[in-house]
Order: sequence, then structure tokens, then C-alpha cells
Amino acid sequence: MSGLIYFDNSATTPIDPRVSEAMSPFLAGAFGNPSSLHWAGREAHAAVENARHQTALLFGAKPEEMIFTASGTESDNLAIIGLVEALDHRENHVITSAIEHPAVLEPCRYLQQRGLEVTYLPVDSQGLVSPDDLRKALRPTTRLVSIMAANNVVGTLQPIQELARITREHGALFHTDAVQAAGKIPLNVNTLPLDLLTLAAHKLNGPKGVGALYVRPGVALKPLIHGGGQERGLRSSTENVAGIVGLGRAAEIARQEMSAEAARLVRLRDRLIEKLAVFLPNAYLIGHRYRRLPGHVCLGLAGQESEAIKLLLALDEAGIAVSTGSACSAHHASEPSYVLRAMGFDVLRARGSLRVTLGRFNTAAEVDRFLDVLPSVAAALRPITTRQPESAPTP
Repeated sequence: MSGLIYFDNSATTPIDPRVSEAMSPFLAGAFGNPSSLHWAGREAHAAVENARHQTALLFGAKPEEMIFTASGTESDNLAIIGLVEALDHRENHVITSAIEHPAVLEPCRYLQQRGLEVTYLPVDSQGLVSPDDLRKALRPTTRLVSIMAANNVVGTLQPIQELARITREHGALFHTDAVQAAGKIPLNVNTLPLDLLTLAAHKLNGPKGVGALYVRPGVALKPLIHGGGQERGLRSSTENVAGIVGLGRAAEIARQEMSAEAARLVRLRDRLIEKLAVFLPNAYLIGHRYRRLPGHVCLGLAGQESEAIKLLLALDEAGIAVSTGSACSAHHASEPSYVLRAMGFDVLRARGSLRVTLGRFNTAAEVDRFLDVLPSVAAALRPITTRQPESAPTP
């Protein structure tokens, strides 16, 4: 169907044709197992190692510091559970934030059930973790701090440089879930004191079903999957060669084009925010106005928050794909967002956000069409209150 607009790039991104081209040989003729010693295995092994090099370069890392996994979720689990289970049986303490992705929160809850102490840091009304709160939460027994680089729901960028520095000065390790941020903002492990970093291919125009974990040398992890000893013994399983090749090529493209693409997306994002203030006076921006992902807009419509699902469906009928929050929480769409609740939103407003996320293949013409369609769609919804926006988007 022509004329469709995809504005849900924080859920997943379309595969870049250049990535598909790189993957193509490994979905057809190049079928070898990278562990085999013959020519077919050597061909596959070389492709995996080239992708490891490409992925590492995105973060200024060394190839041997990258572990391939099946997803960002698996990488988060390996970073958190793998680290804690590699420790001795002394008292251990982990710090994370209240607005992390479930791929971080659920491993922490799992470990809590097994006796681990976990502190969940609060955030302010813009979704930011306070470095002072981290300082106060650190204990002699703190082994790991895990704070996401960018929030998937509201787009806010965390001050991970400072958070990681505080953590390192304390003697603990720092992990960041960079699934939303990787390839969109610079993340260099030579300037950021990170010990573990998670990414997923499908968030940077690569394929689904493949992720990676950066592991700083000297960080001990216990594998979650046991078997043939692939990936330095940390992730046994025959490698997904085509997917890994796709991740490598996607990382290479992101590294080469990040600066120009981020600037382009910021222009589109800011145009959308500024025009919304004119076209929809009851619209308000959620999250930090400037410390946010280049293409990420999260908004609410004052007085119409309970109509968010109807708004999403009406936009879908018009051929425009957006979301009301995290795709991973879509099956709980009727429940208030725990991210917005942590930011101080009441139950009603926490159900009513609209997430509009732009990506590599979106255009100014699509933004303009969205701005044409949204006001008329919103006007058809019956406001349930006369409440004014608490923070309307402004330039």
C-alpha cells in the first residue's frame, strides 16, 4: 500500500538495503558453520570475524571485546546475571533505575528472588537519573550499576559519562543498555568508563534476532547458555552468520553516517515539536526537550490522554504507524506506563502518551503529512477534561 508512513523506529527499524546486500550471500550459497575447519567453515568464520571488527569500531572497541548474542535482551541478561553469578558468594548489591527496559528490570528481579539486593534509582520529571542519587545509593557491596544510555519510551539521554565515572571511582562496574542509543549518538569505550554495553541490530537498520555485548577486558561473566564454547565460551550456539554479518554492516554504516544523520533527524524532530505547539495547543512534550534521541518525540494531549489508543488506531487507518510506548509492553497497553509513573505522571496521563520516532528513511514530507493528519484526528476525539498541558512543546 503506497503512502504508508512508519514513525515507530524505536520499536524496530527497516533493514537498510546495503545491509540486506551484505547478508544475501550467507542466506544462499555461503552456508558453512563457522566452527568447521574446511573451506565452507573458514568462509563463514571470516565473515563473522569481519562483522565483529565492524561492530567493535562503532564503539572504539577491540574485536575480541565483542560477544555476539541473539538479541539485546539476551545481552542485558548476560551482562547482569552473568556478572553477578560470576562473583563469589559474599553479599552483593546492584543499582539500576526505575525506568530501565524490562530486559534489565526482569533480570534484576530474578536475582532479587535469589537474595541479591537491588536499588532502583528514581528519575525526575524529565526522566533523568541524578548523579547525586547514585552517589548516595552506592555501598561497599555494590558490584554493578546498570543505567540505560537512552530511554525507549521518552527518548531522554542519561548522563552516563558522569554516572559511569562515579561508579568507577567507587570501584564497581558499569553497564549501559545502549539498544536505543547505539548508532544514533557517539558511544566510545575509550572516553566513556563503561565495562559492559548492550546493542541490538534491529534498532540500527539491521536484522532482528542478533545482538552484541561489549565486555571490557578483565570483566568476568558466567555464561547463560552452555554448549560448544562459541563466543569465547560466553555464548555457546552455532553462530547466526547472516544476522551477524547484517549487524556488522549496519554498525559500519551507522559509524560512517551517524553525525550527518543525527543532525538531519534533529532538524525533523524539532520541526515536529515546534509545529505541534502551533497546530495542537493541548500537546505537551514528555521527556527532556534537548537531552533526547535525535529522532524521538514522546507527547501527550492534555484532556485526551485516555484516548491514546483510539488516536493510534486512527493514525494507523490513515497509514501512519506510531506507538503509545514501548513495543515490548504493547500487550499491557491498557496499563499505565511504569516509565511515566516513575517520572511523576498520574495514572491517567501515564496511559496517554504517543511515541513518534523517526529514522533513516523518514523525510520532511512525511513529517509535514503527519502534522496535517494529527490535528484533524485529535479533533475527532472527545476530550474528557479541560485540563491544560503541563509542559507544551516549545522551541
